Amino acid sequence: MTAVALTASVGSAFDTYIVDAGKLPAFLFLCAFLGGFGFIRTSAHMIRAQVSWWPGNVEVGGTHIHHMVWGIITLMITGWIAIAIDPGSPGREILAVLFGIGTGLTLDEFALWLNLRDVYWEKEGRRSIDAVIIAGVVAASAVVGFGAWVDVADDVESSGFAVVGGIGFLGLAMAVLNAAKEKFWVAAIGCVVPIVGVVGACRLGRPTSLWAHHRYGEKKMARAVERFGEPPPAATPPPEPTGGSLQSPNR
Repeated sequence: MTAVALTASVGSAFDTYIVDAGKLPAFLFLCAFLGGFGFIRTSAHMIRAQVSWWPGNVEVGGTHIHHMVWGIITLMITGWIAIAIDPGSPGREILAVLFGIGTGLTLDEFALWLNLRDVYWEKEGRRSIDAVIIAGVVAASAVVGFGAWVDVADDVESSGFAVVGGIGFLGLAMAVLNAAKEKFWVAAIGCVVPIVGVVGACRLGRPTSLWAHHRYGEKKMARAVERFGEPPPAATPPPEPTGGSLQSPNR
């Protein structure tokens, strides 16, 4: 097959399964999301390595403005435009790209707004990568995976449609449960292979997860600590009394 024929074949498949299927905005969101994340993560490494020709951090009045701030602003603006104006094509596609970039910037610092402190380069910062993996798998499933379930269901009886559709929703539900247990890789794979998500959801979660914090008793937490080798999060001690003063301490 020549390069021209291969290009024509790929273009035809793109038109059939993406454009004609109405998935172009979802596809553009996925590409912009992955591209935005890849760029900002590379930028963070360049800044940390103190590359002389690379722009540094953005600071206003001595305060470092994290890139998740720009991501949140982008999400707010594009979300409002999509809801209030509902632009047609190509406005919808442009918003999809901007929304994807904003999502990439925001989730790259997921660990920061989860822990409410700067843990970008610490062990907890790994959760940002896990969050991006989950979001990427879900976004890719919206372009390919969910459509595949529907295509399969279209070829069977109505009862088969319910079964196939139920399997797809089960995989998504198990992905959410595994994410709550901080088993992000299992959650990502479970979106595509639901049985993996079911098995993972039935097993112990990490002791630092929200699921373990709210659902595990002392014995089960001890088993989770033994299995994963991680201590549960320490309880935050209550603040010491300040003699009734309502004045906040200086930062």
